[in-house]
Amino acid sequence: MVINKKMAALGLAAAMTIVPLAGCGSNNNSSGASESPSTSPSPSASAPASESASPSPSESAVKLTGDFEIQYFVGGYGDKWWKKVIADFAAANPGLNVKESGGPKINEQNKPRWIGGNPPDFVYIDGPNLNDRQMVEDGQLEDLTDWLKDAKNIDGDKILDILAQQPQQYDGKIYNIPLVLNSWGVFWDKALFSEKGYGEPTDFQSFLGTAEKVKADGITPFIHTGKYPYYINGAILYPAIVSNNNDDYTVLQDMAANKVEAYQSPAVLAALNQIVELRDKGFIDKASIQINHTDSQMLFLQHKDAFIPNGLWLPNEMAKDVPNGFDFGFIPSITQKPGGKVVANTSTATVAIAKNGKNKEAAKAFLQFVFSKAQASQWAELSGAPSNIKGDISSSNAPSFVKDAAKYLTDPNTIVIPTITFNADVDTEMQNATDALTIGKITPEEWVKRVVAVVEKVK
Repeated sequence: MVINKKMAALGLAAAMTIVPLAGCGSNNNSSGASESPSTSPSPSASAPASESASPSPSESAVKLTGDFEIQYFVGGYGDKWWKKVIADFAAANPGLNVKESGGPKINEQNKPRWIGGNPPDFVYIDGPNLNDRQMVEDGQLEDLTDWLKDAKNIDGDKILDILAQQPQQYDGKIYNIPLVLNSWGVFWDKALFSEKGYGEPTDFQSFLGTAEKVKADGITPFIHTGKYPYYINGAILYPAIVSNNNDDYTVLQDMAANKVEAYQSPAVLAALNQIVELRDKGFIDKASIQINHTDSQMLFLQHKDAFIPNGLWLPNEMAKDVPNGFDFGFIPSITQKPGGKVVANTSTATVAIAKNGKNKEAAKAFLQFVFSKAQASQWAELSGAPSNIKGDISSSNAPSFVKDAAKYLTDPNTIVIPTITFNADVDTEMQNATDALTIGKITPEEWVKRVVAVVEKVK
């Protein structure tokens, strides 16, 4: 579903500042892998425990009973919020037997159940081995379109009215609802840049100029997560495609709709050539191609590398390893021309109900429970990430990088890309092709050829 970019920007900024944050994060794609909560390739590490008041118990018209199973991926956001909200919901519904299926490998572990038609009732779609578009195409998710038209949360607010970003639509239907909202972008250390006299990037030319100075000082300008290339695609390639398409993000939506001509557009080639320029100038750390997200983030925090493409969850995910005095700088995109508009590629993690779930009534009640203002506040406090529920931005104690993000996202000149999900096979090929491009194994034209071949297969 295409949404008004200004409204989306305002809503995201509002969601960022419902309560003081300790960090941010999310990943809207299903790519990557994870070994443990602290090493997962997306959402943020856990924030300090919250003492926020729980929402009032839900007054269901029908008493909820039976078994109710919730599947949630544990990544950079941690699991403190999930433990709290599930406990709150269970206390509000004592006749319900609530079961938790959570962990860093839960998506992989439960995959056979989804394929076999015996899934958990409720699912949080984030982390590796889950792709919302693929789940919709495979008929695994409940159609929420009619129910959501009038559904209210436990506060009595219409859920659709309080969302910062509206749900994505698939052929006019809604199957999942955004719970988390973030932006991809590029980070640096403001303290280091101030000490060294480096200019903070505002566009591609200023980025290249700073990178030259950084390289001359013996610091590698740019590192990315080669093992999980959706980082560089989300923060660099996709915004670059939009900038090179006259700031029109519908090219990405056409790509997600598997329109071959979109992949063959001049904007895609121009964006790929910007990555080639970074490569050919020697700005990309050669270690990038073989390392995971935490390794790349550690090298960045150690000032081995000056810039890193990432999501707003980065500071919170690495909170235990951030050196004293490190001050995160952030900009949603660096590939625009001088004077060009910043492009913010938003990312989200969604929640949904299994089509073959056994307790859909409880699952809908849980949706009404989690999309309350109190739970939005608890999410921000316990995960260190912005919720997708609108809030007041007037009195924020958010970290500086969150305020930087809000500044861009509330600017009417910023191009805000609504969350877009690609076909899983196409997404994987784009990631692999970008990795190959960064190390000189293929040309931009070959990148397009490789990806188009997959697009034609899945159409």
